[in-house]
Amino acid sequence: MRIFSISALVLLTGCVPQQAEPPEDFFNKLSAHCGKAYAGKVISNDAVDADWAKETLVMHLRDCSDTEIKIPLHVGENRSRTWIISKSDGFLTLKHDHRHEDGKPDAVTMYGGTTDEPGTYARQAFPVDQYSIDMFIREGLDASVTNTWMITVEDDSFTYALSRENRDFRAKFDLTKPVETPPAAWGWE
Repeated sequence: MRIFSISALVLLTGCVPQQAEPPEDFFNKLSAHCGKAYAGKVISNDAVDADWAKETLVMHLRDCSDTEIKIPLHVGENRSRTWIISKSDGFLTLKHDHRHEDGKPDAVTMYGGTTDEPGTYARQAFPVDQYSIDMFIREGLDASVTNTWMITVEDDSFTYALSRENRDFRAKFDLTKPVETPPAAWGWE
């Protein structure tokens, strides 16, 4: 059996092999779950997350297009959060849309970040962007100016994480058992 290098294959066949595009693969892997909802739980042990740890978490991949996925996150009866993952020019952006029960945006909303490296087909990291840093400072949330959010999508689970100095939050959702579709997030009815 002959083994050829990629350059030799290009010379012999004139074809450049397709390279995997981790952000695109990640987005497509997540999109495959569109329309489904999944239960999860807090898996980190930070005392500040005790209230969330007592609640049932449900994420719902509710609205999907070729460039955006909206994922409402329900924490018990609280329907104030929606993760928005969008893709553009080979990068992914994660934003957090926070609403009040009347649907009006919270003062701290649409924060997040954009990937600054390819990541993998299963894991993407979103370091905080300048818009978010400015908002966090304006709202007195200085500890958040170094946030990095990570999302991991494996065959059987979805993990959302927030990391910064003295903070490590993680919630994991079981992708093997869809649950009943929850009501829309506040402001998205």
